[in-house]
Amino acid sequence: MEISSSLLTPRKTTRQIKLGSVLVGGDAPISVQSMTTTKTANVDGTLQQIYALSAAGADIVRCTCNEQEAAEGLAQIVPRSPVPIVADIHFHVEMALAALEAGVHGLRLNPGNLRKPEEIKLVAREAKDRGVPIRIGVNAGSLHPDLYAKYGGATPEALVESAQVELNYFREVDFDDVKISVKASSVALMIAAYRLASETFDYPLHLGVTEAGPLPGGLLKGTAGIGTLLAEGIGDTIRYSLTADPVEEAKAGRQLLESLGLRERKGLDLIACPSCGRAEVDVIAVANAAQAALQDRNLPFQVAVMGCVVNGPGEARHADLGIAAGRKRGHLFIRGQIVRVVPEDEMVDALVAEAEKLLEEGIEARLEKRDRSAEAEAEADRLALLDAKGDDANHATERISEIRRRLADER
Repeated sequence: MEISSSLLTPRKTTRQIKLGSVLVGGDAPISVQSMTTTKTANVDGTLQQIYALSAAGADIVRCTCNEQEAAEGLAQIVPRSPVPIVADIHFHVEMALAALEAGVHGLRLNPGNLRKPEEIKLVAREAKDRGVPIRIGVNAGSLHPDLYAKYGGATPEALVESAQVELNYFREVDFDDVKISVKASSVALMIAAYRLASETFDYPLHLGVTEAGPLPGGLLKGTAGIGTLLAEGIGDTIRYSLTADPVEEAKAGRQLLESLGLRERKGLDLIACPSCGRAEVDVIAVANAAQAALQDRNLPFQVAVMGCVVNGPGEARHADLGIAAGRKRGHLFIRGQIVRVVPEDEMVDALVAEAEKLLEEGIEARLEKRDRSAEAEAEADRLALLDAKGDDANHATERISEIRRRLADER
């Protein structure tokens, strides 16, 4: 079942820029970005990582350009890359100019590090001549000392003013092919800064919690910041900054957008019950086995693993495909309808086989081919489990009777 993004706050309309073949802002889909961790001069190694990032869901990839060898590497990488390449520039204006010569599709400039107005305007003029957008990449950890002193620290106002100062330099040379980020490692500061940036600018915003750290904490911080803003309609492109294989960043970004209904589902969404006393199997083990078996098959489905047949198919009726355990058997269901009953030790294999058939034949065709006796078998198992373990752990029936009796007495 696809989640509708219309349930979220409508996305703010921003200007639109173009990085290679990818549009950012306006009505373009929110894009996913990541950054290579290889030495850019290592052309083959960097390209290998770029292809892995693209396969994991990255729409745009950033590479560092910190030395001549990196710029020369970019000249070889850009024409062979499956996605647009952005060059990351920190301190050296000559590296920005060299990256442009290498043919990159975008630049990222850190206003806190590249500070000379004439150098900034020189890069903007060169980028304008080539039709190359620039991201003004403000970072709370490298804020210009003057702004840090003015605001007494890295505040939302300081971050936004840093972007505004850079933007003013660009405007002096009639350059406005821009996107903006105001990142911080503090989730609360990051959210506040982007809210202010969204009110201040109509340029596309690149969202991210910088230096979020390793998994799982980094993933939680990134999701807390990025997800909050996306739900508020803020943001045009995103990047998780994890101390991990960058492929994890791309996967996380793609999954977040899919879970919010902001991108069409292309990958697996595996859901599972948290287990309870009625569970007939080790739900954690079965869910992990299913995840491992399905995650690399590029199945655009929501798949459910439920611990018992009592409530499983009903609670997960919205899932494209699922399996629930009961009485040493697995009850395979599609959109809540039981299609087959299999031995417990074949649950994961049956789930994988049905997923592949579902991809090939479609939901309606698979429902037509369901085992007509499976529903009756599943119902028998469900009733047997109810009789054995009960469906009323809170004694709701007795409580309801007592509520009715008391209310009747008071009338």
